[in-house]
Order: sequence, then C-alpha cells, then structure tokens
Amino acid sequence: MVNFLTEFLPLRVVFLSMTPRQLGDLIDRLGPALVLYARQWAAAPEDVVQDAFLRLVEARRVPDDPPAWLFAVVRNRAMDLAKTDRRRAKREQAARPARWFVEPEIDGLDAHQAVAALDRLPAEMRETIVARLWGGLTFEQIAAVGGCSASSAFRRYEAGIAALKESLGAPCPTDPTP
Repeated sequence: MVNFLTEFLPLRVVFLSMTPRQLGDLIDRLGPALVLYARQWAAAPEDVVQDAFLRLVEARRVPDDPPAWLFAVVRNRAMDLAKTDRRRAKREQAARPARWFVEPEIDGLDAHQAVAALDRLPAEMRETIVARLWGGLTFEQIAAVGGCSASSAFRRYEAGIAALKESLGAPCPTDPTP
C-alpha cells in the first residue's frame, strides 16, 4: 500500500496538509475496521472504504477528526449503496413476469409449483431447461448462448430436470437427445 501511496498520491495530494506517510498510516490503522464497519450495509465493503479514502485525498482540507470523518463517509456511502441495491432488486423483481405459464395447469403440472421449483434452481440450470424445453434450442445453441460446451449444457439440463422431478414429485417432460 505504501508504494502506491508514495508513487500515486503525491500527484493527487494537492490540498492535503497530510503527508503520504500519514495517509498510509491512517489506511493501515483504520482500513480493516472500516471494512468491517461497511460490511454491515454494503455488498462490496472494500470499495466503500476505498471511496472514502479517495474522498479524503480529494478534500480541500483535512477534516478536524479524520477517523470520525472516515467512519461517517463509509457509513453514508455504504447505506446509499445498500439502498440502491434494494431498489434495483425491487425493480428487477417487478420486471419479472408474474407468471411463466399461460395456463395454471399443464398436463397435470401445477404452474405455481413449477415456477417455484424453477426459481429454486441455480440460474445456469434454469436457463438451460427453459431454453431447451420451451425454447426448443439444441444443446449446441444453449452452449453458444451460455458460454459453455454442449456437454456442460447437457449436464446442467439433466441435473436441473432431476432436481425438478424430485422437487415436484412428478415426471417432467424431457428430451435427452443432445
């Protein structure tokens, strides 16, 4: 960290009365505690802490109490990011179709149970099953879309179908031909 500070920060520390060494000591002393503090709210606490130190570097004057100032900046930024993440998740959830199937029951398969079972699958398996069963894609096409090999797409499909069968307690339509 000190190499970074001595090479990069002297170019950026225009307004700070703090030396790069002092800033490095502050990072070493408070960095881990700030990451732990940010972890309460943020999915990427290290990014929040880095942002706080960059704001300190760019400040026109050194705050009266740099540790308290850093904790306040980390808290506010982490809470803002958490709020943004919640809004994004809510928007994405609202954008998802309310139902996947047109009819509530298809060939003895309860659509609500099927959707719940599909939602419990890992995304790669769910994508593969939907692309194969409802999209009619070949495993080669699924592989091209999913960025994997055809054999991996086939394995995901088989594993997903097995999980659906177990979860639904009913046979699922399958087409094992790769």
